[in-house]
Amino acid sequence: MIPRAAVLPPPAWHWGVRMEYVRIGCACLVALVFAVTAVSKVRDFDAFRRSLPALVPVPHGALRPLAVAVVLLEALVPVLVLVPATTSYGLGLAGLMLVAFTVAIAVALARGQHAPCRCFGASATPLGARHLVRNSLLVIAAALGVLLPDGLPALGGMALAGAAGAIGAILIVTFDDVVDLFARNS
Repeated sequence: MIPRAAVLPPPAWHWGVRMEYVRIGCACLVALVFAVTAVSKVRDFDAFRRSLPALVPVPHGALRPLAVAVVLLEALVPVLVLVPATTSYGLGLAGLMLVAFTVAIAVALARGQHAPCRCFGASATPLGARHLVRNSLLVIAAALGVLLPDGLPALGGMALAGAAGAIGAILIVTFDDVVDLFARNS
């Protein structure tokens, strides 16, 4: 006799059904954040290049190639994420880059460096724990995007998940402002 559970379809809350929306939201969030970071760095490339020594002790001659590599890789992430066949690769690349950025920030903070964060263009906000938190949230989103099931759910759900990812991206891009807002009110 076959157990009844073996012949019934999975319930509506089954991981493979609803988690696809979370994956889409995470992918949209990561793609949008990386698109904004790449564009903001290109807009003021020299300032970004000059900000690197505060994060990474690198010889002066290597600053430009490192800056170019970072911008190109950041620009590649949204392209990879938006192509269904390469989404996981884009999210994986984003996760690896975010881990590297987080380590660089942690090392800079341990060395006493509090230079302004140039992640999203010109900023007067010095590096701090908030940047470690922000990057950790992005690492989690990238990891969820890689680990959760892939699929093509309903169009309405995809649109809602994409909108949620866009709202998350706005919050991440404006994270310094959000933290400052709540710090002033507490």
